[in-house]
Amino acid sequence: MFLFQYGTEIIVHSGEHLILVIISLAIAISIGLPVGIFITRQPKLAAPILGLANAIQTIPSLAIFGFLISVPFLGGIGKIPAIVALTLYALLPIIRNTYIGINSINPAIKEAGIGMGMTDQQLLLQVEIPLALPVILAGVRVATVISVGIATIAAAVGGGGLGVFIFRGISTVNNELILAGAVPAAVIALSADFGLGLLEKNLTKQIANKGKFNQQIGIVLGIITLIIAGLIAFNYQQVPAKIIIGSKNFTEQVILGELLAQHIENHTKLKVDRRFNLGGTFIAHEAVKAGKIAGYVEYTGTSFTTILKEKPISDPESVYKKVKEYYDQKLKLAVMKPLGFENTFAMIIREEDAKKWQIKSLSEAGKYSPQMKAGFGYEFLEREDGYPGLSKTYNLKFANIKQMELGLMY
Repeated sequence: MFLFQYGTEIIVHSGEHLILVIISLAIAISIGLPVGIFITRQPKLAAPILGLANAIQTIPSLAIFGFLISVPFLGGIGKIPAIVALTLYALLPIIRNTYIGINSINPAIKEAGIGMGMTDQQLLLQVEIPLALPVILAGVRVATVISVGIATIAAAVGGGGLGVFIFRGISTVNNELILAGAVPAAVIALSADFGLGLLEKNLTKQIANKGKFNQQIGIVLGIITLIIAGLIAFNYQQVPAKIIIGSKNFTEQVILGELLAQHIENHTKLKVDRRFNLGGTFIAHEAVKAGKIAGYVEYTGTSFTTILKEKPISDPESVYKKVKEYYDQKLKLAVMKPLGFENTFAMIIREEDAKKWQIKSLSEAGKYSPQMKAGFGYEFLEREDGYPGLSKTYNLKFANIKQMELGLMY
């Protein structure tokens, strides 16, 4: 039943995932291989270049995606920033293994080549790269597995891929959706690693036969080119969207985004490209500010405290007015009329605890809060009108507070 319902989506998002991984790997190899060769010729630059590549890989992936939103040309939301981020993460194993592979060749072999009158280029192409190829391909295998895993985060910036299922599953507490993204991603990673392992063994055996080696390299590159072309053609068969609507990464936002998208499609001739689950307020705000999405549903209280950096006030009309003026004058963004509903938070505890302590209100919960562990979303913990204000007003002193993804707290 699940496969019948989501089978087509799984194929489409798997195709998107493969496009992201293959293109980013191709770019990473085209950059990483020359850089790795370069630092074997300039040993003094090896440490800083490898250090920089290593530093990039230690940066959390979501932080890279968020940073790229505001970067001109290469940034924004969608597949381009996702490919840029994946390329950055794939560079280290390729550069490092190219450097190690060439430097690990027996110096006597290099000296023999030089003694035969080989130029540096001939020595590189005919001796060093063929002998270092197993180590280089091992680096490509590592980069591939890393890219397949990190590509799931691309869904947070509208890049598509199998992460769409994972974020939807977390938001709706649906394990089937999570598995629909995680299992195909694992299959892709294992298949790619297995395939590259076979390629590594086969090419290593054929290195001595230069003609056959070059022929097989040509065949492999041709197959990869055909796969990329086919996936791109399959992925972009749909009619181009005329307007892009986004949402943040929790259930209410996805529902509001879908309502907005349906309203636009029902009352205009525009086709809506839905870019939901775009991470938190920062990513959605930067996306609309950069013109990467046409709009999303925002909360005036969130804008007032997070974007305007103002102290919270309780008058909704005053908040709306100040937010609208700021967006109009400072950000050149239009704030539409309110949708007519109030977003109110409520604290949830287990029924047995409520009965045991006879708790019916937040005021009554304060007395027993030291015996409780609590979980809240990231933004709620940071905002002054979130947990800091709530705990001060109701004297809440929880024994332990966890920052959690909203979909996992339930």
